[in-house]
Amino acid sequence: MKALYWTSTILMSALMGLSGIPDIIYHPGAVEIFTHLGYPAYLLPFIGVAKILGVIAVLAPGFPRLKEWAYAGLAFDLIGAFYSHLSVGDGLSMLIMPLIGLALVFCSYFTYHRTIVGEN
Repeated sequence: MKALYWTSTILMSALMGLSGIPDIIYHPGAVEIFTHLGYPAYLLPFIGVAKILGVIAVLAPGFPRLKEWAYAGLAFDLIGAFYSHLSVGDGLSMLIMPLIGLALVFCSYFTYHRTIVGEN
C-alpha cells in the first residue's frame, strides 16, 4: 500500500507541479487555453502558485490539516478544469487529463490515510 501511495503521490505532484509552471510564467499555451475557457489571464499566476503550494503541502512531512486542505484544493482545481472543458464543448482529449489528475489525487489521498495516517 505504501508503494501505491508514493507512486500516486509522485505522479500527482509531477502533474500538478509541472502544470503550475506555465500558469505562473504566462506561457502562451496556458493563456490560450484559459482564454478559450472564458477566464481572464490574470488568474493564471494565482492558479499556478496555488498548485505548486498544494504540491509542497502534500509532500512536506507533518502538517496533516494543511495536507487535507491541499488535497481539497487540488481536487477542486481538477474538477473545475474538467467542468470548464466540458462546458465549452471540448472533446475527450481535453477532458482526460483532469480526470487522470483527479484519479491520482484521490489515490494519493486515500492511500495517505490508509498507510501514513494509519501508522500514527
